[in-house]
Amino acid sequence: MSDLKLPGDDDKKPKISQGRIAIWVIVGGVALYLLISGIVGIIAKG
Repeated sequence: MSDLKLPGDDDKKPKISQGRIAIWVIVGGVALYLLISGIVGIIAKG
């Protein structure tokens, strides 16, 4: 076989940066707000 490595083959994981965590927290918060406000709107309308 060949000795070529795929990008996911190495054992070490890159460290997750604080910026990436902040982006995911913000995106998750917006998604949660939209979900909850949609459910409240359906309940209030019905």
